[in-house]
Amino acid sequence: MSLARWFGAVYLTSIVGLAAISSAQAAKPEAIDDRLELFVDRHLIESITGAELRLHSPRPAEIALKFDAPWERAYSGYVTVFRDGDKVRMYYRGWPAIDGDKKSPQFACLAESSDGRTFTRPQLGLFEYDGSKANNIVYGNPSHNFTPFKDTRPGCPDDERYKAVQTFKSTTGLGGLAAYVSADGIHWRQLGDTPVMTKGAFDSQNLAYWDEAKQEYRCYYRIFINKVRAVAVATSQDFRTWSDPTPIDLGDTPAEHFYTNATTPYFRAPHYYFSFPKRFQPTRSRLEGHKEKGISDGVFLSSRDGIHFDRTFLEAFIRPGRDQHSWGDRSNMTAWGLIQTGPDEMSLYYSQNYRYPDHHMRRGVLRLDGIASLHAGAKPGELVTKPITFKGDQLVLNYATSAAGSVQIELQDAAGKPLPGFTLDDAPELYGDQIAEPYRWKSDASLAKLADEPIRIRFVVRDGDVYSYRFAAETK
Repeated sequence: MSLARWFGAVYLTSIVGLAAISSAQAAKPEAIDDRLELFVDRHLIESITGAELRLHSPRPAEIALKFDAPWERAYSGYVTVFRDGDKVRMYYRGWPAIDGDKKSPQFACLAESSDGRTFTRPQLGLFEYDGSKANNIVYGNPSHNFTPFKDTRPGCPDDERYKAVQTFKSTTGLGGLAAYVSADGIHWRQLGDTPVMTKGAFDSQNLAYWDEAKQEYRCYYRIFINKVRAVAVATSQDFRTWSDPTPIDLGDTPAEHFYTNATTPYFRAPHYYFSFPKRFQPTRSRLEGHKEKGISDGVFLSSRDGIHFDRTFLEAFIRPGRDQHSWGDRSNMTAWGLIQTGPDEMSLYYSQNYRYPDHHMRRGVLRLDGIASLHAGAKPGELVTKPITFKGDQLVLNYATSAAGSVQIELQDAAGKPLPGFTLDDAPELYGDQIAEPYRWKSDASLAKLADEPIRIRFVVRDGDVYSYRFAAETK
């Protein structure tokens, strides 16, 4: 069986299995307990009227790093960002190619930041470039797409606390994905002399990490389906032996080229997998004289199982923008990593001006939980959830309204009947802009008596947004 047919069979089997599970569980209330819920998909939505789920693009902030060192330049990329103790680490490919010369050496480099806003290069003295070791190179040539992470698996050996994957190359030309380990994230060694994965394309930023929710390593990487760039996932218990790949399921949505994937569990709600692919339009061209054809932007996907991804938002998450140099073929590539950089904000990073001397990484700022929201305009809109059960005695909202706007919450039984003390008449108009504010009804009725009972939540919003909600135990 060809690899394309094998992928197709796995894809069909996964869809049939999901349909059977969904049918069996359709009438059962979902236990959300005290977990954080966001408005990034329709998983818990029964109905929505006069309102919408709205995607929020990141606000462009400062340049986080300019690729202007002699060993970096215009072709650097494949960036990874994660918090490590009191520092934020940024790993990336340094490629001082002239006019895209593929024979030019490529290096894995490290930059660091104390605040996640701007990054500097530590002088590591490990690898030589142009006769000097005064640089931030952590792994030498060839190092095309070296992508590290810090392993949080309990019992992980100290000398393997940091791990990475990158495309495997040898004198025999054998392809695949190789594994690497490190005690400090700076000094690296390859695990074995053969690749740990061979079924796939791998010519992109491939990534792996320890999934605490599923208690396994997961690797998301490049494949092709019917000549379209796509994403597959494989799993492992030891980082050395991996399952066969499973193409991620994007449902009934248009096939688009996903050049990268940047998939990560959301750090505030790990039952969500967020993915930030660079979407590639290979036949379009905007810039005269540009070496390569194609235009890129960034999109957003979410998943609750890491295989079936929701595309509620088909529009761009990151546009090329006003800088014409970002209308080239491989700009607007989102780095792998979403981190909190303030009490009410989180940051991601994306490339601009690829192939140009001013190539750099830009920081993008989002409200905490603010990738998407339930939004209504001047006329009230509402959303009603499917039946759920919860734990706790208060409902906490992340919301923002105008001065004239409001949010009201009604609780209903599983059949949709308003519950005494929690009806819309009992619901005050909440207004303001808060990351975490408890909602209190006029009746002062206790939520505790409803815990573990099937209910529905009715959100009524006017000129405002609700970003997330969570049931929690009230702190005394």
